[in-house]
Amino acid sequence: MRVLEHPEQEEIELDAVLAALADPIRRRIVCQLAGGHDDQACIAFGLPVSKSTSTHHFRVLREAGVISQHYRGTAILSSLRSEDLDARFPGLLASVIAAEHAAKIAAKALPGSVAP
Repeated sequence: MRVLEHPEQEEIELDAVLAALADPIRRRIVCQLAGGHDDQACIAFGLPVSKSTSTHHFRVLREAGVISQHYRGTAILSSLRSEDLDARFPGLLASVIAAEHAAKIAAKALPGSVAP
């Protein structure tokens, strides 16, 4: 069985996490994982990018320690590493998710805006 590499909790670095979360597509992935159930298949995200670009975004998040991924059959399932991130950087993940939620609400409130 193929195993994907993940950093151990103590190896997760703030710079890598912040760099991973700097991209809006990756923040969208994180917010969907935070709002849904664990073990979501990559196809469930409906990202507005190609499959190869989507794969890149998931790899960046995994290598930074933001998500964990494992194979189930041919599907790769992802889950948010909330406990590991909270242990390393208390409040960071919750702040990012709250900011994304607030930005989405603000965007909907603008005249002529269309909900994402």
